[in-house]
Amino acid sequence: MRGLAEAELDGLPTDRSNAAPARGVPQPNGVLAVDHVVAFTPDLDRTADALRAAGLTFRRLREEPTPGGAPRQAFFRMGEVLLEVVQAPPGSRIARRPDLPARLWGISCLVADLDATAAHLGPLLGEPRDAVQPGRRIATLRREAGLGPAVAFISPAPR
Repeated sequence: MRGLAEAELDGLPTDRSNAAPARGVPQPNGVLAVDHVVAFTPDLDRTADALRAAGLTFRRLREEPTPGGAPRQAFFRMGEVLLEVVQAPPGSRIARRPDLPARLWGISCLVADLDATAAHLGPLLGEPRDAVQPGRRIATLRREAGLGPAVAFISPAPR
């Protein structure tokens, strides 16, 4: 990451960089860029404080349950990418251990056309659905794809 005041991000693996942002090329599956990275934490306030101290730009706090049962989420800007920090759902293995650090959980890739990406990936991709962000749609790669972290594909924001 570039421009950090502090490299300790409550346990999230981080390296400092002075390199210019890399520019990718469109992929056959329609991916244009990374849209956001998702981390889970047993203590959202602790993790958010560490991210602010490191110099990440706080965008907003969402205090509504997610479909997975997480009670709160905080969003931070990391250049063009968002970091979504999710408080672990009550009773989950992570929530039962408040001493544990935050951990990376997944990545969401921006695609030009979610329906084209769904056609390209076929049965490896779940059904596209409305995203939390108004006007956007998202679909999650199924476990059968064989990737470790959660991977999702999201449509562009409406103009």
